[in-house]
Amino acid sequence: MAAPGYNRWLVPPAALAIHLSIGMAYGFSVFWLPLSRAIGITESAPGDWRISTLGWMFTLFFVMLGSSAAAFGPWLEREGPRKAGVVAACCWGGGFFISALGIWLHEVWLLWFGSGVIGGCGLGLGYISPVSTLIKWFPDRRGMATGLAIMGFGGGAMIGTPLADLLMRYFQTPASVGVWETFAVMGALYFAAMMAGALAYRLPPPAWTPAGWTPPPGEVTSEAVRAVPASAAWTTRQFWLLWAVLCLNVSAGIGVLGMASPMLQEVFEGRVSASAAAGFAGLLSLFNIVGRIAWASLSDRIGRKPTYTVFFALGMLLYASVPFAGRTGSLAIFVAIFCLILTMYGGGFATIPAYLADLFGVTFVGAIHGRILTAWSTAGILGPVLVNYIREFQIGRGVAPADAYTFTMWVLVGFLAVGLLCNLAVRPVPDDRFVTVAPSGPPAPPPAAPARVAIAAMGGSTPASHWGLVTAAWIAVGLPLSWGVYNTLALVGQIVGR
Repeated sequence: MAAPGYNRWLVPPAALAIHLSIGMAYGFSVFWLPLSRAIGITESAPGDWRISTLGWMFTLFFVMLGSSAAAFGPWLEREGPRKAGVVAACCWGGGFFISALGIWLHEVWLLWFGSGVIGGCGLGLGYISPVSTLIKWFPDRRGMATGLAIMGFGGGAMIGTPLADLLMRYFQTPASVGVWETFAVMGALYFAAMMAGALAYRLPPPAWTPAGWTPPPGEVTSEAVRAVPASAAWTTRQFWLLWAVLCLNVSAGIGVLGMASPMLQEVFEGRVSASAAAGFAGLLSLFNIVGRIAWASLSDRIGRKPTYTVFFALGMLLYASVPFAGRTGSLAIFVAIFCLILTMYGGGFATIPAYLADLFGVTFVGAIHGRILTAWSTAGILGPVLVNYIREFQIGRGVAPADAYTFTMWVLVGFLAVGLLCNLAVRPVPDDRFVTVAPSGPPAPPPAAPARVAIAAMGGSTPASHWGLVTAAWIAVGLPLSWGVYNTLALVGQIVGR
């Protein structure tokens, strides 16, 4: 529990420390090529793993993220975000150590179990650990607060991918591709960063509100808080409509993200190199980050439902425009369309926690958010599989690779149309689903301070030393993120002028 005078701006960098670490899940493909020649060293040899075998890690990531978030969400609300963050650090960092052992012993099942299963549980717990905490600290800026944290998940690969490349080249020898050593070092770094973030978490006193902010009528008072329990939320029509909204938005976005690099090379064959296509993938990750904070902050002003309406309506227009942009031969227009699409993909993730808090209340939003992330697990399988099979089917019928994505885009437009209808059907949750949670309920108030006294003290001035700590915390997470952005822009520079 936060002491009087605690600065709430310490919570977002703590959340970022965790999300920037687990966000490396998006960048695991950097290991596939070196691991495919772990025995042959310079080229694949008998006994080496296939890239398709290693690629199952992504499926495990998505499935375990959603299932662990759903399973442990109620535990998080009961035990608090600090304990959840510590467990996430042990799982994610420990998963790297188990995988390092698997690479050293050349046992692929240890890779799947270590990073895929154990690390996947760390993904789920780490992803949801800051959400309810941030919403409670920033009731006046719910979208912005969750966007600040969740943008880290989109940016983790921008830091982790070049770092992994540097470490593998440093550890590479004539007898080793340097991957198991890289896993060990990165596991230690991520464990330290996530532990620092978890131990920095603090909860506000029950019914706390920022100084000068007036809560909406009936939402928060000094006496009680109204909310829908997680066990009741998933039985409501609103929950399943938002589940479909998130699943369809993410399915379309992941489908595009997974085929971005080959699509660019095939549509603009001869004009874009493989390294430039890698820069394009990095650029999409950058816009994924920007969208998480920009759209989530905008939702604080225009509302969550209108924000998702924009996602689906504008997304339908953009996806339908992709084939025409390819035919025009304009690389700049083609890239711009996908960059805008990825802002809405990221924005969907960042806006959904605030959407849930608006509908169901803030008290149990961590558990509810954990359950709705099963939509992400479903989308992580549905999107890439559907897109890849449609592409292969089209090419098998004799369609040129550059034209094989046209039908795919129209399928994704259909996904977004259904998502738009689901979003428009969302209505406020009926009053009879809400319960009244007293300040003595979860989380418990400190024994020495009644709620009203704690609220008054927390609304006072913040010591100057706390602002110095806030500055140091933001620098600690900002420097590696800036380094990742720099590396991405350096690769993107290869596309300029083509």
